[in-house]
Amino acid sequence: MTTTTFSPATGVLATLNLLDVTVGGAVVHLRLNRPAKRNALSDTFIQQLHTAMINLPETARAAVISGKGDHFCAGLDLSELVERDIGSGVLHSRMWHAAFDAVQFGRVPVVAALHGAVVGGGLELASACHIRVSDDTTYFGLPEGQRGIFVGGGGSVRIPRLMGVARMTDLMLTGRVYDAAEGLAAGLTQYVVPKGTQLDKALALAQRIATNAPMSNYAVMHALPRIADQSQDQGLMTESLMAAVAESTPEAQDRLRAFLEGRAGKVVKTN
Repeated sequence: MTTTTFSPATGVLATLNLLDVTVGGAVVHLRLNRPAKRNALSDTFIQQLHTAMINLPETARAAVISGKGDHFCAGLDLSELVERDIGSGVLHSRMWHAAFDAVQFGRVPVVAALHGAVVGGGLELASACHIRVSDDTTYFGLPEGQRGIFVGGGGSVRIPRLMGVARMTDLMLTGRVYDAAEGLAAGLTQYVVPKGTQLDKALALAQRIATNAPMSNYAVMHALPRIADQSQDQGLMTESLMAAVAESTPEAQDRLRAFLEGRAGKVVKTN
């Protein structure tokens, strides 16, 4: 269990009524705060998430997103889809894209602490995070096919990169639901922990991530997914440029010197 004390955020982050934002050292915790609706994502909810991600404190080095109540997020608030025309539908989807891009390609790595429903838009949000921790109660689904709609929050781009097109097709066409263990096997989550411990694990991971050199974290967040989309030749060139940038920073030089002088620990296997 983390021993870091978290305090309410200040400034614009304190005005976001659908997010409970707290800060503990270099880690920011954003908790989805609409439990009566199973944290269903409304337009206002998405706008507040976007606002939060682009206004993280300068001291932040990592973030955790979790959900208040019994579920992480049960998806899109379907009541907002009624009577929407094509033009507004495109703009709505692009608004989600901007918010989730701010999660994936923001300033700091983001760890998702998952429990209960991680469904539809909730899975789209989770897939925009960099590490996902699930507890035993977590279940994953993409019910858009049964609702007569299609993913619009970036899910068609991000989720196949985690689980593959065939598995995502199965979920969307059949309404199949994965439990936590199936989600781990499929690549939707990287950790499964006992019920109720997902937040402690996510915070511990975020605190560890926050100790990394910022440029190394930035390279993993921004360069790695782009390299994966490039040809081998382009990817290798991008890798060389990013490696040169990262290793030239003063912090990298200090860390490398500490290792060579025996002042830094070696890689060992831990739980």
